[in-house]
Amino acid sequence: MPSLATRAVLLSFTLVCVLAQPKKGFEVATIKPNAEKDNRFMMPGGPQGGTYKATGVTLKMLIMYAYGVRAAFQVAGGPSWIGTERWDIQAKVAGETPVTRDQFLQMLRDLLEDRFQLKARRESKEMPVYELVVAKNGPKLTPHTGGAPKPEDRIRIRYGSLQFRQGTPAGLAFQLSVQLGRTVIDKTGLTGEYDFNLEWAPEPGQGGLEGIGLPPDPNLPLAPADPNRASIFIAIQEQLGLHLESQKGPVEMVVIDSVEKPSAN
Repeated sequence: MPSLATRAVLLSFTLVCVLAQPKKGFEVATIKPNAEKDNRFMMPGGPQGGTYKATGVTLKMLIMYAYGVRAAFQVAGGPSWIGTERWDIQAKVAGETPVTRDQFLQMLRDLLEDRFQLKARRESKEMPVYELVVAKNGPKLTPHTGGAPKPEDRIRIRYGSLQFRQGTPAGLAFQLSVQLGRTVIDKTGLTGEYDFNLEWAPEPGQGGLEGIGLPPDPNLPLAPADPNRASIFIAIQEQLGLHLESQKGPVEMVVIDSVEKPSAN
């Protein structure tokens, strides 16, 4: 067995090797204003073939993903252009070793801090939230049967409409957070996977592309197309047998202290 002194030397050598490992980063990256001027966007979850390419995305969307918050209301501060001006990003990962998700998110944060001069901090705030609970007469949920749906069929969101295949109550709570602009916490106690269909009459400030960090869609109607539809709160109870209760709780926020538009690449 190695002596105590020998083990200390080996430990020190191991720590030096770990600390000496190069930090993952992008070898080269270009960020340019999006030239298409339409509502199409593409933001993959990570590099593909050593290259990360995002198209038509806003800085707010990038911040949401890089800092791990789910909805646009969780990004506070900063000028209005972070949620309206769109950008195209192409970045090549340095080296050939695949990167983990955590490594990529750190790389993306580093890129935003470098090119947008972003200074942001995480903060937990006590804010109004909703708790998603089972309604008085019990749930009206359809258990998912059969195989996994195609990725494009798993979730479909339209103005005043949400279709969710093979989803969980926690996943539904997240989608409702985006629609309502307020954190929704799953307190149903339900397990399993379900197919959700929900239709409602959107009110001003509900839904829309702003919930995911994009500019408002000028083609959305100012009033619901079907005035006979119920509000989202009533629709959740009548169609799903669930209920939203207003509470207060901690909400993770990303607070922007300063940011600038990137210079020409």
